Amino acid sequence: MRYVYLALAVVGLVGTWWFNLASFAAGEDYLAGWFATAASSSAAVDILVAGLAACVFMVVEGRRLGWPTWSLVLLVVGSAAIAVAFVFPLFLFLRDRARSVLEVSS
Repeated sequence: MRYVYLALAVVGLVGTWWFNLASFAAGEDYLAGWFATAASSSAAVDILVAGLAACVFMVVEGRRLGWPTWSLVLLVVGSAAIAVAFVFPLFLFLRDRARSVLEVSS
């Protein structure tokens, strides 16, 4: 599963930033576009709520695994600045890797 998460992170990064860069190049108001129509508003609320849930999970699980606070801050900030579609699968990859290391050392 670890490499599925990593592949999803790459797809999430490329997929979101392909359209982000196209939006910036076109001079569009990026945030206004999120709520331009009922459909885009629905998708925006969907990703905002899912992203918030993912951030809560990453912080709680990261603390449980003993990750340093700075790494959790980077994950939360990265979710907003880069893309939840990239950061959350990356977190799942790192979590899976950390858990397997813990299992081996136990």
